[in-house]
Amino acid sequence: MLKLPNDGPATGRLLSQVLTGDGPAAIVRAIAEAQPPLMERLGAGRLHGDPTQIVGVNDTGDKQKALDVGAHHHMIAVLRRAGVRRVLSEEAEAVIELNPGGAWDVAMDPIDGSGSIGIGAPLGMLFSIMPAAPEGFLRTGESVVAAGYASFGHSMDFGWSLGDGTHIAGWDAEAGEFRMVRENVALKPAASTIAYNASNERHWEPGLQRWVADLRAGRDGPLGKNYNMRWLAAAVGELHRILLNGGAFLYPADRRPGYGNGKLRLVYEAMPIAFLVEQAGGLASDGAQPIRYRKPLAVHDMTPLIFGAKDEVETILGYLAEPSKG
Repeated sequence: MLKLPNDGPATGRLLSQVLTGDGPAAIVRAIAEAQPPLMERLGAGRLHGDPTQIVGVNDTGDKQKALDVGAHHHMIAVLRRAGVRRVLSEEAEAVIELNPGGAWDVAMDPIDGSGSIGIGAPLGMLFSIMPAAPEGFLRTGESVVAAGYASFGHSMDFGWSLGDGTHIAGWDAEAGEFRMVRENVALKPAASTIAYNASNERHWEPGLQRWVADLRAGRDGPLGKNYNMRWLAAAVGELHRILLNGGAFLYPADRRPGYGNGKLRLVYEAMPIAFLVEQAGGLASDGAQPIRYRKPLAVHDMTPLIFGAKDEVETILGYLAEPSKG
């Protein structure tokens, strides 16, 4: 590894010294320890074969790539050994029964942002943990007791919360373990960076179109400040960036066929993001109510999602709530 003039020994407590408990803490630790093989395969690109090869279509109509399915099976084996009772995965139509006597259920997106596999853009995984219950995953986000994500970019990072704040660790290759990077992440309520897909603006509700017009007006407009725009095309990448640097993200419902209920998955994408963001002092909404209050009608239900800095999200929700003009 290249050494910079101010470099010294790696600092930060090892993750294994921080996540020492049983129950959800042990599951979070097992998920973290399962990430390096995924990162290594991503780093190998096409040297051993094509990780972007289409091998199927998942329940929500997305094409499954070889890495999607490989990561799914890899994580299923990890969660089985961790004693998890049931798993809901984006890459499986039905809920998977692992350990009938297990006390915890896990919902996961094994590879979030898989459209970016092989081009160097950020991607990762998302997961949430609930107590095992007869209703399975058809519960509100209030049932989530822990959540986390992995981010694969120029570094490998792992964020999580057990309901005691949101924390982030980074991979220390020399130690072969994650080390703590940020503890008790606190999102500033105001932000100047917004992430959304601008190509969809014309399909948005009138209130959101007014908001984006005012946003672009910058300091001279009603919002009174200039904004920067980002769009990584992977919710997990946006989550990691926002937790580190602040900002807000939106993927709202729009008028296109199939997008009236949004496009992100409620249980294994929006719920873990909402848990992590709220633990960091931010907000996460579907545009009408907090994500944590949403109850899915089916395990692969979709939702609009707006999350990030409290003041910015509240501003967006205010525009959405305005009656249509003209």
